[in-house]
Amino acid sequence: MVDCVIPAAGLSSRMGAWKPMLPYCGRTLLDISIEHALVCCSKVIVVAGYRSDELMRRYQHHPQILVVVNPDYQQGMLSSIQTGIKAVTSSRFFITHADMPCIDPHVFTQLLKASHTGVIFPGNQDQTGHPVFIDATLIPRILALPATAKMKQVLQTGEEQYLQLDASSGIYHDIDTPEKYQQLLQTCK
Repeated sequence: MVDCVIPAAGLSSRMGAWKPMLPYCGRTLLDISIEHALVCCSKVIVVAGYRSDELMRRYQHHPQILVVVNPDYQQGMLSSIQTGIKAVTSSRFFITHADMPCIDPHVFTQLLKASHTGVIFPGNQDQTGHPVFIDATLIPRILALPATAKMKQVLQTGEEQYLQLDASSGIYHDIDTPEKYQQLLQTCK
């Protein structure tokens, strides 16, 4: 039983269109990100903010998807992560992004099998990817961070572990700009 937190609360200002519901291969970016997490996660916690009613309606009948609303989503990603982790009930959990539909679902499985119990990043110290696998004992430290802080302040303490994965596993491939989205659409079969 492992949870996954997926922040999907932002305005998508760099994209110019709301990313979670952008179409991709007959579904949406968020649908596919959720589907990949559910390969090994028992629950996905989607953090909504902007257009939260839309996400709540879309997933209300899916028993493995919990939508929580971050009323302070304009404060940034950390506030959404803090909102999402309050709903975590598993002893370890993942965090990934709504705009990363290219993460190979087996990445979740590989991270889950790792024996390290702190923080496990896919990638290396120079370039970390997603999803990040975190021990729930860190939740109080994450919740205590001020809104201006970065998650890496808690997660990269020298005790974290890195799981080397090929870049083709999608761990670095987020869709932040119209150009990246157009490139992504070319990969849809």
